[in-house]
Formats: sequence, structure tokens, C-alpha cells
Amino acid sequence: MSETIVTPQMIEKRLKDLSKEVDSSHRDLADAEKFYYETKAQYELALAHARLSVATNKEAKYTVSDKADLALISTEKLHLQMATAEAVVRAARANSNRIRTQVDIARSIGTSVRTSMEIA
Repeated sequence: MSETIVTPQMIEKRLKDLSKEVDSSHRDLADAEKFYYETKAQYELALAHARLSVATNKEAKYTVSDKADLALISTEKLHLQMATAEAVVRAARANSNRIRTQVDIARSIGTSVRTSMEIA
């Protein structure tokens, strides 16, 4: 079992790499959130139109719940897009948090390495 000696240069390189990942992650998150909120707005507008079209059908006797269900069914595609977009946003946020955790770990290791080098 061989141990790899961690040097300050290795820590610096890892932190630089993580910095690039953070930037990329934030761009991905911004894109995902933009798509999510655009889709959400489209869905809410389509749902409102569907509710109004169901509400104007005078022959049918729908309950409020029935109208909501009919409106949801008529906007099914957008609803699924919105759910998918929300999942992408959550994944991007989780990735950002993962990278932040790695940065914290790398900083801690860097501090430990510097301390051990000062002692030696």
C-alpha cells in the first residue's frame, strides 16, 4: 500500500480545476433555471387558457376539481416539460453543491499540508 504525498502545488492545481468546474456549473445552472422559468411561465399560461376554455363550456357540469384535471390534461406536454426542467435545475444545484464541498475539502487538505510542511 503506497501513499501519495500531497504537495501544495497539487492542491493549487486541484483548486484551479475546481474553480473552472464552479464556473461551468454556474453557467449550466443559469441555463437550466432560464429554461425552467420559461417553461413554467408557458405552462401557467396554457393552464389558465385551458381552465378558461373548460369554464366556458355551459353544457357540462364540472366540479372545480374536474376543471383543474381537464386543464392539466390539456397542458400535459408543458407540464412534463416543466417537471423535467425542474429536475435539471435540481441536478445543477446539487452539482454546484458537490463542487463547493470539493473546494472546501481541497482547502482543508491544503491547510493540513502546509501545516505538516512547517512542522517538518
